[in-house]
Amino acid sequence: MDTPRDLPTPPPGVRPSVGVVLPTHNRPELLRKALEAVLAQEYDGELQAIVVYDRAEPNQSLAGDRVRVIANTRSPGLAGARNSGILALDTDLVAFCDDDDVWLPGKLAAQVDALTANAGAELVSCGILVDFDGRRIPRLAETEQVTYDQLVRSRMVMVHSSTYVVRRAALMEMGMVDEEIPGSQGEDWDLALRAARRHPIVNVDHPYVQVLWGRTSYYAQAWETKIAALQWFLDRYPEIARSPVGGARVYAQIAFGHACAGRRREAARWAGRAFRTNWKEQRVPFALAVASGLVSGERVLLALHARGRGI
Repeated sequence: MDTPRDLPTPPPGVRPSVGVVLPTHNRPELLRKALEAVLAQEYDGELQAIVVYDRAEPNQSLAGDRVRVIANTRSPGLAGARNSGILALDTDLVAFCDDDDVWLPGKLAAQVDALTANAGAELVSCGILVDFDGRRIPRLAETEQVTYDQLVRSRMVMVHSSTYVVRRAALMEMGMVDEEIPGSQGEDWDLALRAARRHPIVNVDHPYVQVLWGRTSYYAQAWETKIAALQWFLDRYPEIARSPVGGARVYAQIAFGHACAGRRREAARWAGRAFRTNWKEQRVPFALAVASGLVSGERVLLALHARGRGI
């Protein structure tokens, strides 16, 4: 693990400035709700938001004293949109909020307090409230810090991009959001892994972000892209394959993707690999059931999402 450098902090009594990046694509109603929740945060420091339109014409009517509206000037997709926002900011801290998520009252102040109270800490997350079909289910990490080893073993869905608040200086040092990940799938997991490798992520274990699950995400990609992204992670982080739990999880996810794409032989091959690595991996039966035609992938996902879970 890298030893964190001394990071610049505001003078005593002065709260760090925060810039919030909101990437979007032609979803005005959801975006307005997300933006309003960000601006409604009770925070006694400088707070500004930057809305980044990805492959869409920016709506400058949203601009105001604390809001800037720009276009994504980097690679098309979520990662490029996030980075366009990061580069346009000069605040002490950078936070993310996807346009279909909502910050709940108290989020920002609680996270900044936790971040500044932990010497050397660079990134802070919090719990989420999964909103699926009107049902809200809290997902908590049940820990005050998230380590690199934990993230290798598990994606930890509650360590979600819309919860992130990170020191901008540290973010620029570790590298911004990786734009090479296929379809930007899992870009927040990659950023969390890189951050946790430097210093454990501070976690405020309260559901401060409402995350909308379902078919609303513009950035949701086809299964081919999801499979390519998972294989990217296996290549980039060999520790995942060395972890029986972490490796089997990713192998089973790849198997499920192939099953949904109608590639039964590939699904069976990856499911077998997952089972041999960790016979307790619960995604294996789902992948095999979809591959055999007993159930559709969509039906499996709907059932899991109704319980606040994913594949």
